[in-house]
Amino acid sequence: MFWLLLWQLLAAAVGNRLLVVGPWDTLVRASALLREREFYMAVAMSLVRIGAGFLAGFAAGAALAALSSRFPAVEQLLAPFMSLLKAVPVASFVVILLIWWGSSFLAAAICFLVVLPNSYIHLLEGLKSTDGELREMAQVFRLPFRTRFFYIYRPALEPFVSGSLKLSLGMCWKSGVAAEVIGTPALSIGGKLYLSKIYLDTAGVFAWTAVVILLSTVFEKAILRLAKWFFAWQPGCGAPASAGETLGPLAVSNLVKSFGRESGEKRTVLSGISAVYEPGKIYFLNSPSGSGKTTLLRILAGLAEPDSGQVSGRKAVSMMFQEDRLCMDYSAVKNVEMVVGDAERAAEALKRLLSSDDLDKPCRHLSGGMKRRVALARAMEADAGVVLLDEPFTGMDPLTREKAEQYIRDRQQGRTLIIATHINMQKEEGKG
Repeated sequence: MFWLLLWQLLAAAVGNRLLVVGPWDTLVRASALLREREFYMAVAMSLVRIGAGFLAGFAAGAALAALSSRFPAVEQLLAPFMSLLKAVPVASFVVILLIWWGSSFLAAAICFLVVLPNSYIHLLEGLKSTDGELREMAQVFRLPFRTRFFYIYRPALEPFVSGSLKLSLGMCWKSGVAAEVIGTPALSIGGKLYLSKIYLDTAGVFAWTAVVILLSTVFEKAILRLAKWFFAWQPGCGAPASAGETLGPLAVSNLVKSFGRESGEKRTVLSGISAVYEPGKIYFLNSPSGSGKTTLLRILAGLAEPDSGQVSGRKAVSMMFQEDRLCMDYSAVKNVEMVVGDAERAAEALKRLLSSDDLDKPCRHLSGGMKRRVALARAMEADAGVVLLDEPFTGMDPLTREKAEQYIRDRQQGRTLIIATHINMQKEEGKG
């Protein structure tokens, strides 16, 4: 109300309707436009052109960002082009495209060129920020692309998509209408603005400008609402790729693994390790911290390669990492569903380790011990011939640990279990 009043006072002070018209005159002119058939046709055509340019630019930016995150050479190749698109003035693009194509697709092309670099840069940054530990988790559990996208990449992308949309939506309407003013295609808001200027219809200029502001606001809110729904949507998870044959022992022979230090010195954590892990048995790794237990498990999971030595009989594994590596925005049930493909089965497994009230809470709201139990259920319920558990009892009190131990025995089902822990279960089936 303050700004409308100030606008009216300015119009009264100028006292010349060819220069400034007030809000009432603008409203009267807009009401007259609403009675014209061409008004709706012009609005519809501009909406189609600008909307198509925006959607095409955003989709192209997303596709190129995905390629660049996967192939660094593509990112290097596209860097000069994206910098050029950001630096060249919109007016230059308008003039060049008018010479090449004419005015019919000008607004759509300009919107495309404005949105493309914004969406590409934001989404590429979002993809690069995806948690590397969660990507390793997805690799070990052989999660299908659909599950990886919705529950690992999508949460990382959310703030970057939101920033890209807010920036691009306003810019595409400004640049799109400006392109229409210059190109004056038939049935367009920009063309009507240009005609209002030619006929000194200042009220028409203000009315069409108000229409642009209204359309831009509605379009932005609709897209942002759609994006909000997309990021809140939790589709079902498909079953991971089959683990395949699980018979036969897993063996390691003369494994050596070293890590370099900043000083250039190497620290050997595995030196000539040899072992055979038979199906149906539980093996404990009880050496002190820093002795290479986690490194050995990572090699068995295929996440690291030894400097020398061999791993034979390698098969599909599941793993409970030293860190929880849960998708924290999603519930305990959803985290286990990701590896089993069945929400009911995931809930039944978790009921042995968590109270029913905790099953549907986002994992970020669970205690440390609860998170460990979710990670344990995920590892034990996965379809794999070898289960690797790295410090599975961290954060558990004696009673909870006893329940977890019993759950592990019940869910072993003839598989090989290799457990790195300072706390032994009853050593009936394997040695440390």
